[in-house]
Amino acid sequence: MQLAKNALWQKRTNGVPVTDLHVFLAGSDMSVTDLWQRSVQRTLLRRAAQRYADRGWRVVPGAALKHDRYVCGPLCPTVACHPAVDRWEAAASYESADVHDWWSRSAFSVLLATGYTFDVIEVPARIGAAAARSAILGPVAVAPTGRWMFLVEPGDCLRPELSAQLDVVLHGQGSWIPAPPTRTPGGRIRWEVHPAVTAWQLPNPYAVQKVLVSFLCPANRPATFSSRLAA
Repeated sequence: MQLAKNALWQKRTNGVPVTDLHVFLAGSDMSVTDLWQRSVQRTLLRRAAQRYADRGWRVVPGAALKHDRYVCGPLCPTVACHPAVDRWEAAASYESADVHDWWSRSAFSVLLATGYTFDVIEVPARIGAAAARSAILGPVAVAPTGRWMFLVEPGDCLRPELSAQLDVVLHGQGSWIPAPPTRTPGGRIRWEVHPAVTAWQLPNPYAVQKVLVSFLCPANRPATFSSRLAA
């Protein structure tokens, strides 16, 4: 059994596709039910990745969730969600052949490269939930950890009121986000506002930031010149 597993690892190292079926036939402890479930997961994730790619959104295969950690291969040292390929930014693609190749191998998480077709403003639930309820602000994804991700047109920086918040992050070039239906230990990433609701159109980043700023607690807003005069 160990020789068979070593042979599979050698294949993967040499760039030969290795699927769950190969692992099963090599004598792993994976049951038929496990194999079926992983196949369903892989299909679900591949179809989602393909939908994004069809819209010109660059996708990246992410490490697959295994129990309570993410794994991209043997001896993977990174526990959190991360790209499953080296030089992921160069590898990010919207080509169908790449999507098919990656997700035919494993139930990879679906990551979206930011800074190309869109940027993402990531905020905590106390801001994101209130802002999303107030108006449709373009596509919005939500993580089970309570992080809300607003997809916007790329290129703008954060307004000072938001950049001063330690829990507000702008994802531009060189970054990525996990996309639905990627699994996490606490559940799946989901769409609060699916891109189809806005016909896959992205909002102006300034307009979205204006709404987000309006839901900042006054005590957390940096003092402006006019507010200092009023004081």
